[in-house]
Amino acid sequence: MHKSDAPTSLLFVCMGNICRSPTAHGVMRHKARAQGWGTDMLQVDSAGTHNYHPGAPPDARSQQHAARRGYVFSDLRARQLQASDFATADLILVMDWDNLALVEAECPPYQRHKVRRLTEFCTRHDATVVPDPYYGGDAGFEEVLDLVEEACDGLLAHIARQRAQAR
Repeated sequence: MHKSDAPTSLLFVCMGNICRSPTAHGVMRHKARAQGWGTDMLQVDSAGTHNYHPGAPPDARSQQHAARRGYVFSDLRARQLQASDFATADLILVMDWDNLALVEAECPPYQRHKVRRLTEFCTRHDATVVPDPYYGGDAGFEEVLDLVEEACDGLLAHIARQRAQAR
């Protein structure tokens, strides 16, 4: 099997894996399926840098706001980033600078090229991070969705270009 034939593995990472990273996980999964990409092309996962909510479903507010846009990710469960994630993920997409620093500190040096901020794939917004909505109101969850949707579109285009170049 050629590398271009193997599925691309994405891991979205935030602090507790109940707001931003499961939102990105659910949005990316939805957008990939809408483009006809199955798990043979793209594998999506999410994790947190901290083990605050192991096994918990995504925050109800994240699910509620996402559902209004057609995304369902109630099946996801929070988990902490593991050492094995650095080997299995092709890209590790963090939500903010703190997550970036924490992930890079845990990541073996030879795999740090895999670690990127999700907002690097935004094409219209100039945000450098996906802000944490946990302690805020509805507007924060909507902003997360706006940024995540745009970044996921940019990321899908990036992966499609990479796959085409590898052929």
